[in-house]
Amino acid sequence: MWNRQELKERGKAAFRANYWPNVLVAFVLSLLTAGGSVAVNSKVRGENVQQQVASLPQNEKVMILVAILGMFSMIIVISVLLDIFIFNPLKIGCYAFFKENVQSGTADVNLLKEGFSDYGHKFFTMFLRSLFIAIGAMLFVVPGIYLALCYRMVPYIVRDNPELAPMDVLRRSKEMMDGHKWNAFVLDLSFLGWDILSVCTLGLVGIFWANPYIQNTNAALYLELKDA
Repeated sequence: MWNRQELKERGKAAFRANYWPNVLVAFVLSLLTAGGSVAVNSKVRGENVQQQVASLPQNEKVMILVAILGMFSMIIVISVLLDIFIFNPLKIGCYAFFKENVQSGTADVNLLKEGFSDYGHKFFTMFLRSLFIAIGAMLFVVPGIYLALCYRMVPYIVRDNPELAPMDVLRRSKEMMDGHKWNAFVLDLSFLGWDILSVCTLGLVGIFWANPYIQNTNAALYLELKDA
């Protein structure tokens, strides 16, 4: 059984040995992850604006509502399409970078292109992963977390094992995480302090320390389970 503290030390050492490329790739990955979620928060300010809207005829209010919903729907659709066709392959490249960095102590940012080789296979595998996790999350929070832990290793496996069919990649990830999901969850929780500190510093701690530290530790976990 792997040791959480030793794993984090391994991830930290790999990150510090190749600092700036790690910061850059972790920043890209955080943008891709954020880009896969669309949060819309709109506020109407000013009493005059509210009064003008309230004074409109009912049919014009309906037209405005339909236009707003249509705009939000378009944003969501575009975001989902970007996540499926562009962001997911780029994520594979980011994970390939971190895995190589932990293995060799150095990695080239050109590895970000890895996700676009054998594109169809990687695209469909990552699509299935996202779909299953999303379905679990819609059913309830706990199933979503459980499936995210089950399929945690998919981005690494799909790159390292191009011969595996998409469902076999997902199955391999579940097998690798069997008996390790709780410890992996605790590993994630152990970075909570860094996440809070990142929020308090407007993301600066996350960009320049926490995010690359976490991603290298996750890559170290994959290598640990892969060789087990």
